[in-house]
Order: sequence, then structure tokens, then C-alpha cells
Amino acid sequence: MDETPKRFDRIIAILIQLQSKKIVKAQELADRFDCSLRTIYRDIRTLEASGVPIYSEAGVGYALMDGYRLPPVMFTREEVSSFIAAEKLMQKFTDPSLGSHYASAMYKLKSVLRGTDKDWLSNIESKILMQTQEPLFHDSSPNTLAILFESIAEKKQILLSYKTIEAQEASNRNIEPVGIFHDHNNWYFLGYCHLRNDYRQFRTDRIQGIQKTDLHFTIEHDSLETYLVKSETIPTTKVRILVSRKILNYLRYEQKYHGYVSEKEVGDEIEMTFMSRDTQEGFARWFLMFGDYATILEPESLKNRVMELLETYKKRLS
Repeated sequence: MDETPKRFDRIIAILIQLQSKKIVKAQELADRFDCSLRTIYRDIRTLEASGVPIYSEAGVGYALMDGYRLPPVMFTREEVSSFIAAEKLMQKFTDPSLGSHYASAMYKLKSVLRGTDKDWLSNIESKILMQTQEPLFHDSSPNTLAILFESIAEKKQILLSYKTIEAQEASNRNIEPVGIFHDHNNWYFLGYCHLRNDYRQFRTDRIQGIQKTDLHFTIEHDSLETYLVKSETIPTTKVRILVSRKILNYLRYEQKYHGYVSEKEVGDEIEMTFMSRDTQEGFARWFLMFGDYATILEPESLKNRVMELLETYKKRLS
């Protein structure tokens, strides 16, 4: 098999990636293209021999000399399709500020397309729709993500007005944002809270106000993944329930948020095992949604809590 076209595409992709970041590590390139470090070193030498000004530093990575720019880039139709999907996602799942910036970038991308590709693009972009069920941002802080991005990049604290689900009033606190993530149809960010002197997670739709400050970060934070992994070490309780097959598919969507581990067939029913972080509130109230088709096998404390909730509900009905 002739590897020349494949190698040519890889070298061009390496050149584009070098311009996309200040420093690119050889291992990062090897992981992306699923090849050896020796192959990456060879491709870098090929680029240098072609006149591309690349400098390297042992143990750091590769970079293009300041001032060097690629010629206009042509996109494939498959790449153009990805732009449309990304644009629709940006319109629905980011705040207005980032959405407008992305729209501006899309105009620039579309401007370099061939005429036939522009027609092809216009034929499909109106046929794609993204829908959300709940607002991801509070009306009083519509540009939350944009401000968080700036805060993380500049290492400047933000002043946050935040209302927890239990609180009647919002509290003000200075935060050093560490990272942003999307989970269970919501945007969250993790940051060091100077009010609590600890790391906390915040949901964007509960942010009542957010503004940048001139205060620098006071801590050198680890990566976002480090703190998310730590949060997974919260003590858990083993839960086993027996459920009817007819409701099993209804549980699939939320089971992972309650610590789902495994399941097995027990006669005509399914035994499900969970490692729950919150059996007394979160799991107990979730169980009540389908309790008429399920049986709690363990723990006994979960059975007692469900009975308490049922008694409270019964009193409210009487």
C-alpha cells in the first residue's frame, strides 16, 4: 500500500496544528495521528527541509517562528458538515457572547469555501435544529461562559452572585475558576471559593451575577480532571433493587447519576446494583418515581427513608 498520500495529509495536519497552538509536544502529535515518535520527528524534519521555520526545545515541544502564517486553507465537505453541527450546538448550548463570536468566525470560514460548497452548505444548514428543555443561563448573567473563559485564561478572580437550590437569597463570593464542564444537560464550573476556603462546583443557571475583577489567582491550581476524580471518592452506599422489565428503559437515562454499577436477570425481573452517594435524599426520591414497579433489597436505611417520605406524602393528601 502506498503510504505517500497518507503521510502528506499527516504533514499538512501537523503544520496546521503547529499554528493552532503556541507549543505542540511530539507525544501529542503521535497520539493524535496514532504513530510513533520517530515518525513525528521525521515529518518535522520534512517540514523544516521545505522551508517552514520550526524551532524546538528539548522536553518542551515544537513551535512556529513568530510571523509565519499558513496560506488560505481549503476545507473538505465532511469538515464543512462538522462546522454546521458545531454552529447549531453553539447557538443552543453556549451563552450569547460566545455564540456571537462563533457566528463571526463562521462567516470567515464560509468566506473561503468554493462556490459549490457554499450552495451545498446552505442546503443543509436550515434543516438542522438543536433544542434544549431548560435555560442554561440565568437572565441576569447571560454571558457567564465568556467571562469564565477570560478568567481562566488571565488567571483573574471573578465576583459571583450564586443561589443554591436550598437558599432563599444569593450569596456573593470571590472565585478562582479552575475549569468548565457539561454534564446532565447543564453547564458547571469548578473553582476555589474564598468564602468557603475550598473547591466548589457551580451550576451556570443558578448564577445570578458574574463579573471580572483585577484580583489575581492566589493558588496554582491542578487540572480540572484532578478535582473531578477527587469528587468521585466521596463515600458511597451499596444499593440493590429489583425492578420490572417494563420500566427498565425508563431508568437508563438517569441511572448513571445515581451510581449505577451493574444488573442481572432474576426470574422475570432485573436486579440492579448502585453505589449511591446520597441514599437518603437523591436516591430515595428517585426511587419513588417508579417504586410501584420495584423492590428495595438493600440497605434497610433506604427502605425506612422511602417509608418516611410516603408517610409525609400521605399526611399531605389527607
